[in-house]
Amino acid sequence: MVLRDGCQELKPNSIAPHTRPITLALLAMGGEGGGVLADWAINMAESNGYFAQTTSVPGVAQRTGTTVYYLEFFPDDGQGRAGSHEPVLSTMATPGEVDIVIASELMEAGRAISRGFVTSDVTTLITSTNRVYSMTERTALGDGRVDSEAILKSAKESSKHLIAADFAKVAEDCASVISAALFGALAGSKVLPFERQHFIQAIEQGGVGVKTSVAAFDKSYEIASGIISNENKSTNSAVPIQISARPVSPGEISKEQQIQMINDPSSVVGHKLKNLAQKVKTEFPESARVMIINGIKRTADYQNVKYSEKYISRLTDLAEVEKNYGSGTGRLLNETARYTALWMTYEDTIRVADLKTRRSRFNRVSSEAKINQEQLMEVREYLHPMSEEIADTLPTPIGKWILRTKIVTNTIERITAKGMILNTASIGGFLLLYTLARLKPIRPRSLRFNLEQERIDTWLRKIKNLAAINYDLACEVAECANVIKGYGDTHRNGWRNFTEIMKEVDRISSKSDAAVIVKQLRNAALSDEDGNKLRALIGA
Repeated sequence: MVLRDGCQELKPNSIAPHTRPITLALLAMGGEGGGVLADWAINMAESNGYFAQTTSVPGVAQRTGTTVYYLEFFPDDGQGRAGSHEPVLSTMATPGEVDIVIASELMEAGRAISRGFVTSDVTTLITSTNRVYSMTERTALGDGRVDSEAILKSAKESSKHLIAADFAKVAEDCASVISAALFGALAGSKVLPFERQHFIQAIEQGGVGVKTSVAAFDKSYEIASGIISNENKSTNSAVPIQISARPVSPGEISKEQQIQMINDPSSVVGHKLKNLAQKVKTEFPESARVMIINGIKRTADYQNVKYSEKYISRLTDLAEVEKNYGSGTGRLLNETARYTALWMTYEDTIRVADLKTRRSRFNRVSSEAKINQEQLMEVREYLHPMSEEIADTLPTPIGKWILRTKIVTNTIERITAKGMILNTASIGGFLLLYTLARLKPIRPRSLRFNLEQERIDTWLRKIKNLAAINYDLACEVAECANVIKGYGDTHRNGWRNFTEIMKEVDRISSKSDAAVIVKQLRNAALSDEDGNKLRALIGA
């Protein structure tokens, strides 16, 4: 087995004058075992007559960065580490001179490409195709997800060899971690001058989780070997790419479940919502039933059945509007049903506390962190309540009094300035949030609740009025509710942008291209929370 080395062929356990080391860069997130993989590789190399060195540069948490492990291997000339030919190894990767790049997630492969680590004449790129969305993607007001297909296309064009598969799924299936799967892919790529048993020996020497690690290793080895074999069959053949399935959102339903919702809505809800579900079947078209059934379930979970009844009543007139002025697509009713449900279930302190104290949430966190029954788990929440959020939760008269009384708001701001950290896995922290979540019965009397109901009704009236003169414009106005998100500053900015768009709707509603203009304004608002892009368009 040989490794391409610029102008020379590097054979195991041999050294040639002026030969550069084998270089490897590993990009992994915390908890994925990147350090373990690096240690395996170093131990394997040193056990087989190589000088080896690794360094790491940690990134920041919460998926805004990653840890980069950089490894170099150089064959020993037989004179020992004190010999005259002991190499000087680098501590950082040099763009254009990295032989192997391993990425634990598809976006990390994209980062490696953008940093110049991956080059078409040198680099073998091994990447898992799973996605762990970054904070930038998650906090985008619109759909902020990066196109996975575009990253894969760039990876194929930028690398000499590409090995791409869902190695995270391989690890999960084997009850292991992704580092073991990536190590198997590295072995299967056959780019390093070591045999398969050398890799396995390194895992066994680690002594922890050997059985599951070897299982993940073996499966990934086969995948990578298959990709390399297929690639070598023809110089013109495309590199096979395996794309992992799109992540499933919590509560997402299958096609079969959708059909059931359409044909028999009452069968997919609890007994308290059966009458409402039957009403959905008799009063609303098939094209909107799935959306509306999900809406009544969401609003009931948020408040109660009475609140779901209010949701249905708001949509009843709109069904007639859709019938009289619709294009046959049911777009207006569907989108209005979607955003009415979302708006009616706005995030307040009660809702946040409720979601954070649910058993399903603790189960999900435990599963993601791979907590076993013998381990204790702590979940820490950072809370920074503002005076507006506190006032919004209280009955309307009290909330208004707090907001107009400067001494009260200033006192609250001083007390909450530094925020607070709660351990919701502790009795005290859990009970505090649990008590807050139990305030749901007083929500209809709160300042924020009454304000939002007025806003929703005003928005719905505008949609109904516009539908009679410009159906497409009414649809765009319905989707503008997507601009209003979150709580705190995010919600305030969203509401400000929404208000600006609605003012513009009133001004341009008679224009033939009004729908197109509103769509452009909405996209501008979703791409810039501060509203600079929106204001630039309005002023143009």
